[in-house]
Amino acid sequence: MDKLIPDLPFNTSTPNAEALRTEELLKDREVIKRALDYYLDSPRPYSAKPRRPSTMFLVSPDSDNESLLAQACESLASASVLASDFATNLIGLQRNTALAIQQIIMLAGLAVNRALDNVDPQG
Repeated sequence: MDKLIPDLPFNTSTPNAEALRTEELLKDREVIKRALDYYLDSPRPYSAKPRRPSTMFLVSPDSDNESLLAQACESLASASVLASDFATNLIGLQRNTALAIQQIIMLAGLAVNRALDNVDPQG
């Protein structure tokens, strides 16, 4: 469908049009840079206060690495069993998704077990 009224041509004949357009582009670039810096977690000079994590669930700072890795290993093993049990009640794509989640959990468990072996090779 054709328009009855055509678009007006972009008029660059005014002397300041090019300067105004350049100024607009510079402002746009500055806004884009600030947005990217904010969302890509670059250092934020305009951030008022640093993020303080919640202390509702706090891991004791004096816990040793072996205990932390053993706990993570047990948690991942439990999550793997839960995902596997959950997948048995599903069919089709949902079952495949649940099994993929269970496989990711198992791979994380293998990595934690290897780290645990590196911490205590005799055990």
